[in-house]
Amino acid sequence: MGGLIDATRVTGAAWPGVVTEADLAVLPVGAFEWHGPHLPLGTDLLLAEGFARAWAEASDAPRGVLYPAVAYTACPGQTRPWPGTIGIRPEVALPYLCDVLEGIVAAGFLRVLVVNGHDANMSIVRAAMEWVSGRHRCSLLLANWFQLITPEETTRLFGPLPSRGHGGAYETSGVAGFAPDAVDLTAARDLPPRARLATTSPYVLIESRPTPWDGWSGHVSLVRDDSGRRVRELGARRLRELVDAWLAAPPPDAPGTDPLHVTPAPRASDTGEADG
Repeated sequence: MGGLIDATRVTGAAWPGVVTEADLAVLPVGAFEWHGPHLPLGTDLLLAEGFARAWAEASDAPRGVLYPAVAYTACPGQTRPWPGTIGIRPEVALPYLCDVLEGIVAAGFLRVLVVNGHDANMSIVRAAMEWVSGRHRCSLLLANWFQLITPEETTRLFGPLPSRGHGGAYETSGVAGFAPDAVDLTAARDLPPRARLATTSPYVLIESRPTPWDGWSGHVSLVRDDSGRRVRELGARRLRELVDAWLAAPPPDAPGTDPLHVTPAPRASDTGEADG
């Protein structure tokens, strides 16, 4: 029997057995950040915790231990001035995440799934995972909810207008799939986002204020009554597929502790060749 056990409800006496029987630990990572007048400040937490649970709802799901979510992290300059946003300095957020992940691994978990609800976390979480994996034998998988569903699929869900912006139709539907009472579609007008750059090359563009911008942008009018359910179901299915493939793969070896050893080239006398 699979599913998730809430780590906060496990007694100290039961903890060793729970860790031994689990296939993985699960850590949601979100943020507390403005997402427009129509979405809650805890949008990224609702998404991270929602998908962290949703993929494991089936009776045949792997056995996991769900850790409390990381609620406060670094936030981009575009949202820090807006009401309610709490941004943690990157130089604080990174070592904090290092300690959290190392603590989970040290508890006895070989595999840790990090479910991310906040795009700005991606680089910091990866840096923390790289640091921990160099110190302990572990397999750390980072899944960003936003990427579980492809742009082609969101186009089929919402139509040709942009739907994947911060606070846009895709993210709004994701929240509605887990907490419909927390969404107020009447509070926001459509705010068409700036067009993407005219290139097929992948890129990351960070700007101080990408006008048009009110701390969010998007076409919220594209959200339909069934949008939340469809995003939740498809995202959870994709995450389950990812977890199953990961668990089926062989576990890693322990990190190396020996210094880099370079074998010297053989001398001529060792190979029987004459000098000179």
